[in-house]
Amino acid sequence: MSARKQARNPGGRPRDTRVDDAIASAVRELLTEVGYNRLTMAEVAARAGVGKAAIYRRHATKQEMIFDVLLPDRFLAVAPDRGSLQADLSAALTEIADAMASPPPGTVPGLLADIHADPALRARFDEKYLGVQRRTLTEILDRATARGELTVRPDPAVLNALLVGPVFAWLFLLPESRDQLPALTSTLLDAALALTTPDLAALRTPPALRP
Repeated sequence: MSARKQARNPGGRPRDTRVDDAIASAVRELLTEVGYNRLTMAEVAARAGVGKAAIYRRHATKQEMIFDVLLPDRFLAVAPDRGSLQADLSAALTEIADAMASPPPGTVPGLLADIHADPALRARFDEKYLGVQRRTLTEILDRATARGELTVRPDPAVLNALLVGPVFAWLFLLPESRDQLPALTSTLLDAALALTTPDLAALRTPPALRP
């Protein structure tokens, strides 16, 4: 839990998780019905059946509320461990892509614009979203190195950009179908591994095709 949340939830009686659930459900419903820009704290309170004060005890702003609902603490809570670099990265990329694709249209671009305009929310975004991705990829790469799959560990930041950047472009910049996202992530993973882990790519190349 962030320091900002702790400040709004001091010690004492535990916070009612039923209110948290009602707020989260209201946010998701209203994002679908009215969209990101038109959603208000008052509408969320009315839909959730709670007072606005209950929301402000949990979230300082509309943007923080939506961010917390769309990216819960369980996001990449544990780095996937499926026994191989390919399987681990595939599981991580699937979770990242699902988190980007699940909000209603217009939500992610609108939220990102507001995040970059709010230094405090940007810091939380960097820690809770970007930071978690980097830590997850670092752990996966370190594990693959320890298993002997890699002789040189790629830069996690470069691998992160190669994997996530095209997913963002596919979902929010290009007029492509979200239904094709699984095929895209599979292609991206192969391409990113070939670019960043030439030793692994060589192992997967049939002997007759090797130089």
